[in-house]
Amino acid sequence: MVTIKSEKEIKLMKEACRITGLVYQEMEKIIKPGMSTMELDQFADKLIRANGGIPAQKGYPSGMKGVPPFPATLCISINDEVIHGIPSPKKRIENGDVVSIDLVVYKDGFHGDAARTFIVGEGSPEAKRLVEITKQAFFEGIKYAVKGNRIGDISHAIGEFVEKNGYNVVREFQGHGIGREMHEDPGIPNYGKAGRGIRLEPGMTLAVEPMVIAGKRDIYQDYDGWTILTEDGSLAAHYENTILITEKEPEILTLV
Repeated sequence: MVTIKSEKEIKLMKEACRITGLVYQEMEKIIKPGMSTMELDQFADKLIRANGGIPAQKGYPSGMKGVPPFPATLCISINDEVIHGIPSPKKRIENGDVVSIDLVVYKDGFHGDAARTFIVGEGSPEAKRLVEITKQAFFEGIKYAVKGNRIGDISHAIGEFVEKNGYNVVREFQGHGIGREMHEDPGIPNYGKAGRGIRLEPGMTLAVEPMVIAGKRDIYQDYDGWTILTEDGSLAAHYENTILITEKEPEILTLV
């Protein structure tokens, strides 16, 4: 069921989203070659808690038998890892790496969700273009995130833009509603036909998140039960914000 948030609920949710955006703002200042992904994870954890939030992904159940809950604050996925990479003290970021980070903050009963992809050090022109197209796909999609349009209008705009630029979107994972729960209705695919799906109404809060692959769109799950990688080893990028549907233009809640 899709939930419409009240003004009071939106105010509370904005605080969780503010912390989410703040963490990315601060991580961008410190991320560098040689860091371990666990160092980044610990930095984010401390900053979230210092602001009164809780890392919502830590302990999130996998939903699969034999796979333990997610053990960290951040999902950190590097190069051909698409999403859900697990931080480790042994996993170090190298010059030119494409590093996708996904973060969810919980505070006062509500969630804020966002993802960013950073090119660390001197990235290749190909990597830079992939990251830019992925980010722009989000903004192309939310042009249609207005009262009276449908979810499919967002999905279609994202997929069309990505494919027009020679890339592929991940089809097995999608954006989602968000609020008191990390994942709520509706699902928001990154492809599809315009004019399909539920109609957008003010008070809806959505996590729109293009996941883009430079090569073929085939993916597979690593042995850890969490990390998703590209089948052909090509680069991937991820960009996400939590948005609010209003009477006019959508409001992006996780940008600070």
